[in-house]
Amino acid sequence: MLLQIRHLRSLLSIHETGSLVRAAERLHVTQSALSHQIKTLEHHYDTPLYLRNYKPLRLTAAGRRLLELAQQVLPLLESADQDLRRSARGEFGRLHIAIECHACFEWLAPVLSRFRRQWPEIEVDIRFGVSFTALPALQAGEVDLVVSSDPVARDDLVFAELFHYESRLVMARGHALARKRYIRPADLAGETLITYPVSRQRLDVFNRFLQPAGVEPAALRQAELTAVIMLLVTSGRGVSVLPDWVLRESASSAQFLTRPLGRGGMAGTLFAAVRQMDADAVYMQDFIGLARAAGQTGKKA
Repeated sequence: MLLQIRHLRSLLSIHETGSLVRAAERLHVTQSALSHQIKTLEHHYDTPLYLRNYKPLRLTAAGRRLLELAQQVLPLLESADQDLRRSARGEFGRLHIAIECHACFEWLAPVLSRFRRQWPEIEVDIRFGVSFTALPALQAGEVDLVVSSDPVARDDLVFAELFHYESRLVMARGHALARKRYIRPADLAGETLITYPVSRQRLDVFNRFLQPAGVEPAALRQAELTAVIMLLVTSGRGVSVLPDWVLRESASSAQFLTRPLGRGGMAGTLFAAVRQMDADAVYMQDFIGLARAAGQTGKKA
């Protein structure tokens, strides 16, 4: 196909300036070179683009069709060019986040609010549908960042440490386990354990605490929302294991007690996983910095 972007730019410049001379000056080409472009198009399509012997220049039907194309296509190309340049500078992009832990929603919300104020042109979204197959979704480009506590060694991914946390048993005040300084796995054998509705493999209380000791709770109850879990716990319906940042934010703190899991407690680390190719993007680094700061602020609270 002979038609090129430079031909569209030439036709648009002639239309906007009203003459070959002024259009050539705008395009930084000679008048003869511009005239040659028009003649080449007319010869290729075997149809005139301008009516002869008319001043100012007047387009034929074929010329108007190409001018309409130029007016539609060139602004889109210019916009895409600017977006790509801004993306290369880290000023434009997309941040779709997948979360591997239900409790992270409370922690993440204020971080996203601050990020949106600082980066209004970054497209931000939380992808709920891939929350528990998050790393394959990250590798496939379906999401751009995964909040995870389970780093894996993969050449195409980078796991940036956000902050450390401790998972603690939470119970109503007056619960029998409140007498203990720390919780052993066997202590939960007679308890109703309240968890988020995820598989046991995703819950540290099972894979790091109960299962290695061969202990099963007396009953298991699930709730989608942290607020519902806390309501069930404080009303004596069971116990739960939650990260310390959730417990610090709870409005019902006067109604519950917490204890460490095991003599030394059960610590974890939260990570932000991103693709290697995106790790140095300015807005990505800024989000990670805000997340780290939120974790540190929570520890001091």
